[in-house]
Amino acid sequence: MATAPATPAAAPAAAPAAAAVPASSVPRGQVDLVDFIDWTGVECLNQDPSHSIANALKQGYREDEGLYLASDSDEQLLIYIPFMQVIKLHSALFQGPEEEGPKTVKLFSNKEHMGFSNVNDYPPSDSVDLSSSHLVENKPVTLKYVKFQNVRSLTMFIEDNQSGGDITKIQKIALYGTTVDTTNMKDLKKIEEH
Repeated sequence: MATAPATPAAAPAAAPAAAAVPASSVPRGQVDLVDFIDWTGVECLNQDPSHSIANALKQGYREDEGLYLASDSDEQLLIYIPFMQVIKLHSALFQGPEEEGPKTVKLFSNKEHMGFSNVNDYPPSDSVDLSSSHLVENKPVTLKYVKFQNVRSLTMFIEDNQSGGDITKIQKIALYGTTVDTTNMKDLKKIEEH
């Protein structure tokens, strides 16, 4: 009986150490989807022209601590990201300053042509409330995976920031998931129901 309680006590001690090591890495079984983004269609409404979406989203730029995406006339940003193929979205990572970093992020799967005027007309596929510690931890937030199974595009509405100020800054946005192996429907034989 003395060895049985010792084993469960050892397991939780090992788990936090293991979790701390891959905090900055891609979640297990997932890939960074940056290579699947269709850059010709990426849009960001209300971005400061000198601090554009490329600074937070593009590889190389998003690793440069001096570069960031900033909002222009108020704290809100509306980001549209199309993909070159259908993906399954698992998690997202947001990095930013503790005061000016994003707080409420609403994500919409396959909603094109959204604007600030109609963003509240649709229920989000998921909504994330980021804490200031999320923004500096470099740890992805797991999304409602079932809502992001056949994603052709992703719209992110950054509703507010941590301090409630007029400018939101995002240093890095990383999306993690997998690609969907598409099936050519013409290759499937029709199954007749009797």
